[in-house]
Amino acid sequence: MNSGRAVPELAEPYLRGVLATAGLDVEYVRSEKDTVYYLDGQGEEVAVLDVVGGYGSLLLGHNHPDINDYAVELLSSGVPVHAQFSKHPYANELADALNRILHRELDTEQRFYAIFTNSGAEAIEAAVKNAELDRQLRLADLTARIDTDIEAARAAVAAGAATLPEGHTDADALAEGVRSDNAARLAAGPLFLALEGGFHGKLVGSVQYTHNEVYRSPFSALAAQARFVPPNDAGALRAAVAAEDARLDTLTVVDGQVLRTAVPFPLFCALLVEPVQGEGGIHELTAEFAEQIRLVSQEIDCPVIVDEIQSGMGRTGAFLSSAQIGLEGDYYTLAKTLGGGVAKAGVMLVRENRYREAFEMVHSSTFAKDAFSCLVGNRVLEVLEADDGAVYRRAAERGERLRRMLELIVEDYPQVLREVRGRGLILGLEFADQSESGSEEIRERARSGFFGYHLAGYLLREHRIRVFPTASAMQTLRFEPSVYITDAEVDRLEQGLRELCRLLRDGDPKVFQF
Repeated sequence: MNSGRAVPELAEPYLRGVLATAGLDVEYVRSEKDTVYYLDGQGEEVAVLDVVGGYGSLLLGHNHPDINDYAVELLSSGVPVHAQFSKHPYANELADALNRILHRELDTEQRFYAIFTNSGAEAIEAAVKNAELDRQLRLADLTARIDTDIEAARAAVAAGAATLPEGHTDADALAEGVRSDNAARLAAGPLFLALEGGFHGKLVGSVQYTHNEVYRSPFSALAAQARFVPPNDAGALRAAVAAEDARLDTLTVVDGQVLRTAVPFPLFCALLVEPVQGEGGIHELTAEFAEQIRLVSQEIDCPVIVDEIQSGMGRTGAFLSSAQIGLEGDYYTLAKTLGGGVAKAGVMLVRENRYREAFEMVHSSTFAKDAFSCLVGNRVLEVLEADDGAVYRRAAERGERLRRMLELIVEDYPQVLREVRGRGLILGLEFADQSESGSEEIRERARSGFFGYHLAGYLLREHRIRVFPTASAMQTLRFEPSVYITDAEVDRLEQGLRELCRLLRDGDPKVFQF
């Protein structure tokens, strides 16, 4: 405690200042379902409708009573959090429960091994690390076969059973040249395929697969590079693959002649995709593109990492939003909802044909796989799966109710709004460019780079509604409430959005004055 002294701003003070410019620097003191509360000047609670939903973490709402009571029970019982490097049956039970759900949704019996994490970004990093370990082991097998072929060719020349290619007189020099060229290609490191608009985290590795240059460029020298392609553009995906020389050379003997031939090698470590892009503006992948992802990844032996961190675990009306479009992955990353709003938990799930058991000895995390978060995760799955998946059905129904409301506003304000995107309870409302508004105040805000946050500030101040834009598409407001959002709350959101649109349409500067 600070004993009443003034405390300097030390915890991300610049961000606090940015929030203050839009009137978003509010301290919330209590929360339940889709409502958060702050204290006014008289110390009275003020209720705010929260449709941010913890950036997708709160499918079951703030402080779900069943999960909270269970969490309190676990902590009161003294359940260990720090019992690393011991038997963890609760983690195995959670992995088994996740497998049963994936088997149902993917119609497969193949096992998925689980690596538990503390966050979604860490789950992405774990998936990429396992994929690279797998790639390196496959490369080792390939280069060993190439070495065997080269030595066999040299032995055939030495025995007089084969002749060298035209222009070559020394088998040793030819072999050394092949090995040197191969080493140069391998030294360049792996490449990754990712989608424009994609977001996979901001850690050292995961930020390199996040498309937004503001987040990525300052750290581009720290990690392997990605090739970004437009979503739903199969031609661009194939062109990105074709642009790279993913071949090594070997020597073979055919009809007594040594030939220098090319063999493909796994240049691409992984292809990362979100079935519904969250931070990129709420864009969905199509079933047709999902099929092309399957074909291309098989052709180049490149594993697919399906990022379900924001769109998965029921938010779109199914446990896996990818399953709804037929997109299958070698890796699945989950987080956010897995913690039930109280635990910081994530998981990377990898198909058994891609899993490398050595990974367990080269990757670890202090807080991952602990009893508290795993047991909470199990309880979350019980809630999701109860009554034959009632939560999934409710997510689809509530999402459709919310989407219909948003589409009606778009119809009524075509000068202000562009479109509604998304599925279930991950929806985006894109605003039209207001940089040429008749209001100088609106023009300045539209050109500030923080337009969506200024829109959010208005809705919070005037309508007690908490909403934010997507991080990489500032013109798009996101809506990710819980499955418990009511018709009355949807109506309240509609009222606030309609008033916002009216002010923008009329060029009324008071929309941004406070």
